[in-house]
Amino acid sequence: MKGDTRGFALVITLIVTSLLVALVVEFISEVYVDTTSRQGFVDAQKASLLAESGVAGAIGMLRFSLPRKPYTSLLDTWAKPLDIPEEQGSVTITVEDESAKLSLNHIAGANGTFIDESDPTGSYYGTAMRLFKKLDLPAKDLCDSVADWIDDNEIPKPGGAESKWYSGLKNGYTSKNARIATFEELTMIKGFTSEILLKIRPFITVYAENSITAPININTAPKELLTALDERISDSLAEQIIEYRKNSPFRDKSDLVRAPGMERIATGLQSRITAKSSVFRIRAEAQVNGTTRVVETVVNFATGTPVTLYWREY
Repeated sequence: MKGDTRGFALVITLIVTSLLVALVVEFISEVYVDTTSRQGFVDAQKASLLAESGVAGAIGMLRFSLPRKPYTSLLDTWAKPLDIPEEQGSVTITVEDESAKLSLNHIAGANGTFIDESDPTGSYYGTAMRLFKKLDLPAKDLCDSVADWIDDNEIPKPGGAESKWYSGLKNGYTSKNARIATFEELTMIKGFTSEILLKIRPFITVYAENSITAPININTAPKELLTALDERISDSLAEQIIEYRKNSPFRDKSDLVRAPGMERIATGLQSRITAKSSVFRIRAEAQVNGTTRVVETVVNFATGTPVTLYWREY
């Protein structure tokens, strides 16, 4: 509890500091900006700085709290949205665990071969297939399209597409033949319509701690992804895992055997699960006098020093 309090204090301190910077920006704006557009400009600048300060606060909180225990769970401070009022507005900060999702970059290799295709029950590819099927999506076609986009060749899979197909589109382009850099990039891949992206967004990521493995955190993964880990995990079994971790988060991935019904299943999942996360998506939405600015970023804390993987302001 003491650590949580200190974490919140750090967030507040960083945000207050940024608000002071915002006041300086407002003063400079009053000198240089035409009076007819000054207020809107100042409000936008203050909202932008307030959102950035929210992100800085969340990064500080995570950097402070993550090393303090060997696991990451939804009971941690970062998992609770934070609303901070300000004299002329407010900022809302939310943090998502990217390790609670499945990395599409890890379902296939550079040669286009699905990882552990010979044993689809025990691979990221198998997890993707089960997840997409559970969401009533064309699983094989979507996986084929991702593999073709990632691989370094121009040989299309039955349900996928390579440069020949993409170049035939209006404003055509070539297949990337490299890993997916952002979630938004999925819109360029065959089959990933806006409706499908909306459906998979809570369960899919393109970010991971490293390029080799992308273990899924059993303390934070949603029910749909837990059931996709193994064909033997039913909805009711996944619900038991979630109920178990509400009171006793898994301190280590090997502790999954303690969850009711997982005694035999957990052992085969060890290479694809974790109890500790290091990559987080942070979103800060600030409002000042009706003007809204949002900053969204993905940060990797694996080395102890935050590394920004993605940054967007709108």
